[in-house]
Amino acid sequence: MDFASGMPIYLQIAQNIREQILSGQLPAGSQTMSTTQYAAAYKINPATANKALNLLVDEGLLEKRRGVGMFVTARAEQLLRATGREEYAEKVLGPALDEGLNLGFTIAQILRFARAHFETENTKHTEGEAL
Repeated sequence: MDFASGMPIYLQIAQNIREQILSGQLPAGSQTMSTTQYAAAYKINPATANKALNLLVDEGLLEKRRGVGMFVTARAEQLLRATGREEYAEKVLGPALDEGLNLGFTIAQILRFARAHFETENTKHTEGEAL
């Protein structure tokens, strides 16, 4: 946790859990740390940890099991990937495409560049896997 970042601690905890879900460190059905464990690990108020976990419950990423704890939902990774794609398209691809059009690229040129880029990247990944 970066206490000096200006980002609320509960949001940092929630983001950390999201990253663990996407990376596979917290797969579907796995249990997260408890609010008490988060509070002890980060030396924060348990209410702060609880706020982070409840936020993720509201997002459909975690589910409460009374008397047992918090668990990653079966659809958590899928939800995060869908949300990430939407945000990426809106924040990165949209402005990049607009800039390309403003510079005079045609849609056909942009599509050709995208195809060539993905073919090159696909070759790199395929070669890397063979090593």
